[in-house]
Amino acid sequence: MKISTFLINRYFSHWEHRDPRFLCTADIEPYQLGEILALADEECQSLWQHLLLGYNATQGHPLLRAEIASLYKGVQPEEILVFAGGEEAIFVLLNVLLQPGDHAIVVSPAYQSLYEVSRAAQADVTFLPLLAAANWTLDLEALRAAVRLNTRVIVANFPNAPTGALPDYDTFLSVSRIAQEAGAYLFCDESFRFLEYNQSDRLPAAVECYTKGLSLGSMSKAFGLAGLRIGWLVTHEQDLLQQMLSFKDYTSVSSSATSEILALIGLRAREAVLKRSLEIIAHNLLSLDDFFSTWSDVFSWVRPRAGSTAFPLLCKDIAIEQFASELVEQEGVLVLPGTVYEHPGNHFRIGFGRTDLPDALVRLERFTANRFRL
Repeated sequence: MKISTFLINRYFSHWEHRDPRFLCTADIEPYQLGEILALADEECQSLWQHLLLGYNATQGHPLLRAEIASLYKGVQPEEILVFAGGEEAIFVLLNVLLQPGDHAIVVSPAYQSLYEVSRAAQADVTFLPLLAAANWTLDLEALRAAVRLNTRVIVANFPNAPTGALPDYDTFLSVSRIAQEAGAYLFCDESFRFLEYNQSDRLPAAVECYTKGLSLGSMSKAFGLAGLRIGWLVTHEQDLLQQMLSFKDYTSVSSSATSEILALIGLRAREAVLKRSLEIIAHNLLSLDDFFSTWSDVFSWVRPRAGSTAFPLLCKDIAIEQFASELVEQEGVLVLPGTVYEHPGNHFRIGFGRTDLPDALVRLERFTANRFRL
């Protein structure tokens, strides 16, 4: 199997030796181990204290799968497959789902593996761009026009990263209906679900909409536990789940025993965990509102509706790669050029789920003033 370079990861690797301030991470401020253990209920405390560091069940700890199932309507623990991170889940699913000659439609901009694994599986990929000029909206007519007789899967990511876009309820149900009419799977990366700024905006999970809906979840984003490397897929199709189990025998086999118990703790305490995440985001968004208002002649941004990332546009006559390089070299602040998403133009990703954003923003403002107002 041949697969292209993972541009985001290589970009981070290129600059990480400088130990920069990351103004582009998508995850929420990580928990310290003691902080998450302090949230454990009595049963989880006992599980942690008596944990055996052996192999786990390939499908995932039964209690963890039960807790994950409780996040969804009409889902049973047997319909959950736990992975060593969302990345493994994407890799396994798309390799199982797609054959050479199949067609995949992928909403973009998107995390690279959501389309690159499909390409590596020799499927034909059509991108469906969110419309930047219309506040990152989804063009339903373009989606209908993209569907072919061999369309196997429609891949979406809502809430979207990097844009922070979130379609309305009717639009999302239309996407589900289009998938159903085509007989295609609807695979939605829902890693940023539960980070809607207005809870009434929360969309149903793909698996709740359609028998061939597939939902990807993760502890890495909304729950601030990226270091656990725990993700999951939810499907009503047992044949597909069994195929993924067989493929998983060649990847991780099973997830970390310690990580699964810590994930269980985090999910059982999710009310407190998500409250913390949303408070960090809300505080940082106010700072970003002020920044982009002050510098509206340099940057244009669509305020996100959910998640912990946004995708502003640099409006000056300088390539975004050069801007990002100068910024990290002069101020030690890292942003992600949109080119790592294979996205045209001068967009760049910022992340605002970390508590050190105010310091990074001061440095970005100083750099902007020096670069564009001297």
